[in-house]
Amino acid sequence: MFDYRSFAMRKLTALGPKYLPFVDVATAEVPLSRILRLSLFQVTVGMALVLLIGTLNRVMIVELDVPASLVAMMLALPLVFAPFRTLIGFRSDQHVSALGLRRVPYIWKGTMYQFGGFAIMPFSLLVLSGYAEAVDAPRWLGISSAALAFLLVGAGVHMVQTVGLALATDLVKEDDQPKVVGLMYAMLLLGMVVSALVFGALLQPYTPGRLIQVIQGAAVVTVALNLLALWKQEARDRERAQAMKTMRRQRFADAFAELMQAPGMKRLLFVIALGTFGFGMADVLLEPYGGQALGLSVASTTKLTALFASGTLLGFAYASWALDRAAQPGRISVLGTLLGIVGFAAIIASSLGAGVPAFLLGTALTGLGTGLFGHATLTATLRATQKDRVGLALGAWGAVQATAAGIGIALAGLVRDVIVGLDPGAGAGAGAGAAVETPYTIVFSIEILCLALACAVLLPVLKPRADETGQSQTGRALPDSRQTAVEVP
Repeated sequence: MFDYRSFAMRKLTALGPKYLPFVDVATAEVPLSRILRLSLFQVTVGMALVLLIGTLNRVMIVELDVPASLVAMMLALPLVFAPFRTLIGFRSDQHVSALGLRRVPYIWKGTMYQFGGFAIMPFSLLVLSGYAEAVDAPRWLGISSAALAFLLVGAGVHMVQTVGLALATDLVKEDDQPKVVGLMYAMLLLGMVVSALVFGALLQPYTPGRLIQVIQGAAVVTVALNLLALWKQEARDRERAQAMKTMRRQRFADAFAELMQAPGMKRLLFVIALGTFGFGMADVLLEPYGGQALGLSVASTTKLTALFASGTLLGFAYASWALDRAAQPGRISVLGTLLGIVGFAAIIASSLGAGVPAFLLGTALTGLGTGLFGHATLTATLRATQKDRVGLALGAWGAVQATAAGIGIALAGLVRDVIVGLDPGAGAGAGAGAAVETPYTIVFSIEILCLALACAVLLPVLKPRADETGQSQTGRALPDSRQTAVEVP
């Protein structure tokens, strides 16, 4: 009798590695279940981002009547820690412990910062809302404690993500790093999407008490998932611990100067800043643009997030596939910036007669470009440093990326408001002054300019591709892969 079950299992086993993205990152030493378990720290990071930028942002402005400028300052507070990601990564590279653990202590500290911030947040929201016994509490107490909560959660997110990515790259071989990086960021997007859906369902209907329960639940889930992610991931190495006790300690300034002296590193970080700034400015304006310039409903613009995230996820998957097949990170980065330019041009064209289809196409293309650019530049950064300096390099990438993204978001809103302020008729509709889409198209044009500059900086340093024998097209033998990546950001 034909065994349908065995036949189906054989087909599924054969299909998985061939068609499913990131599945081939697993090896005999590091199975897929272990990598997926480690990636849970990215889920908690995504959950914290949705809670801070999405849920609490809206609740504090609309339900609690906190001034939008004050909320924006609170949301910007985590950026204070962005430059310190470099120092955090460096410290984890050189951390000395009795058991030889380098990454786990920092991920645990970051988890505790996240938990501490979530623990304070409910009380600050109670004071801000004047709920129950908090009706007579001074408002400044609620605002200051909310700012402290945002600061702690932001510091924890930066620490967990920087050192967690370093631990993930420690576990796999250099050739597999692009795939594991893509998988980690795919899990970040998945965590954001799932968290947004769960928070939305739990807060229907909204009450201050229900919001506090959601925050408390997020704190507990963060600790539980991060503990599960860390369990038996980093090997204890007593010999390494003894060696690190006696080794000469390098100063952070010397290590950072050494990293900056690597060929192409300054150019790479400059490109990361330009590209991230270009892609990041649109984050806060896409939905308002769809509503004001194209007349889309709230439900329709809300779905833009899913469309953008789908494009980003596809970009991560393709970048993983291409980089695993010896594609140059620089070429993938250029492809990402070009797609971003085309995407923003389509978004501008949508309000000039091309309509909603061009807007949706542009949103998907910018998401795809973001995924390609982010993955390629992160992979180039990893390959541009020595194995024992992965934490420092990841910290530098994260610091530049987070700072550029934060400045881009802040400036996008500022530029839009300044243009509307200079022309009170702008944004008020036809016949009342400048066209409603004018403030937005100016911001999108700035993004196109930044992406074009990033592309222009990258193009001169692209090298001819190596053939299968390890020779370049000019016949010159290539150095080892890590050194090659240094020369080609």
